Amino acid sequence: MRGRRALIAALVLLFGVAGAQAGSEGRAHRFTPEGLAKVSDYIRNEIATGKIPGAILLLQQHGKPVYHENFGVRDVATEISMSADTIFRLYSMSKPVTSVLAMMLVEEGKLAINDPVSKYIPAFAGMKVGVERKAEDNKVSLELEPLKRPVTIEDLMRHTAGIPYGYYDGDLVNKLYADAGLFDNKALTNAELVAKITTLPLAEQPGTIWDYGLSFDVLGRIIEVISGKSLFEFAKERLLDPLGMKDTAFYVADPAKWPRIAEPMPTDRALSPMAQIRDIKSPLRWESGGGGLVGTIGDYARFSQMLLNGGTLDGRRYLKPETVALMASDHVGPETHVERDKNFYPGETSGYGLGFAVRTSVPSGTSWPLGEYRWDGVGGTFFFIDPEDDLFGIFMVQTPSQRGRIQLDLKTLIYQAMGR
Repeated sequence: MRGRRALIAALVLLFGVAGAQAGSEGRAHRFTPEGLAKVSDYIRNEIATGKIPGAILLLQQHGKPVYHENFGVRDVATEISMSADTIFRLYSMSKPVTSVLAMMLVEEGKLAINDPVSKYIPAFAGMKVGVERKAEDNKVSLELEPLKRPVTIEDLMRHTAGIPYGYYDGDLVNKLYADAGLFDNKALTNAELVAKITTLPLAEQPGTIWDYGLSFDVLGRIIEVISGKSLFEFAKERLLDPLGMKDTAFYVADPAKWPRIAEPMPTDRALSPMAQIRDIKSPLRWESGGGGLVGTIGDYARFSQMLLNGGTLDGRRYLKPETVALMASDHVGPETHVERDKNFYPGETSGYGLGFAVRTSVPSGTSWPLGEYRWDGVGGTFFFIDPEDDLFGIFMVQTPSQRGRIQLDLKTLIYQAMGR
């Protein structure tokens, strides 16, 4: 397993990060003014038709913005214009940040991706897997089976730990997670949240199925256990402050910044049947490594450029190039025998690395680049990193209901503007 990953990392490094930094300007696809105009027209139409209040799009290539536009307003209630210092709920765009923090500890030898989670959270050793059994009368019951192997750090980082988010129209384990109200009590600390998770069964045997869920929140707790600090304290010390991500946090503590918060349309606040978009002005104890961060486009741009550079920015190294390459390689490919559940969000042309989707095949009718890695948030934000073109893009918007459609449409227009 280690040999396979080392080979993948070396290949990705050779053709990805290193290639982007060695003569990439001559080989990268370039944007056309006509193509970018279509991108602008699309976003303006979304606002004009009342689907979103406003948005920001940044496309940065060869270390410089080639497109950076603000559209509309932060909030239709205030009608304050969208601006670069607007603060957005990032939701699952928190996961790549948590992944980088964990890989910093891996590089220091304080954590290994094949470590069992029980090394840091002992209660994981006693967890069971919930298996549905149907009786002759067709009644379904839940039986608990022992783990066939321990849950590992890699399982957390690639969503194969068997820890779902929980929803009521799912199977019995998902219903148990939904009933547990893990999102309802914002007074929980990471330690308390994970303690509640360990009282529930896993939805699948570790390493068998990609199942999106709370695993990055467990990873955030492990970072706390190793560092002896809260997740935010560790993130500020090792990543946020050094990178200059001054507005990235788990809530907006300063009332003077509250007018800078982007809000969705008043009727577009439902994340799911069970959850509404949260009020980020309210203090909370839960520092969610899977979905809790808020921040600006400028902050996330510095994070993205660091990754695109292979782990460095402004002369400071945060990760080694081979570590970034390992994170951006597929960890659920055919050789892993990991199945993909019905909600495999990366899509059929992508796998999943350590915190991001990874492009593994070219979508039909396009020439989209292999090795592109990306993720998004349920609030509407998304980002992608394209090493082949030495490019990253970030779209900031708050719209739970329109996010999937807009993301696909915009990505298509952006790549069409490059002739891809």
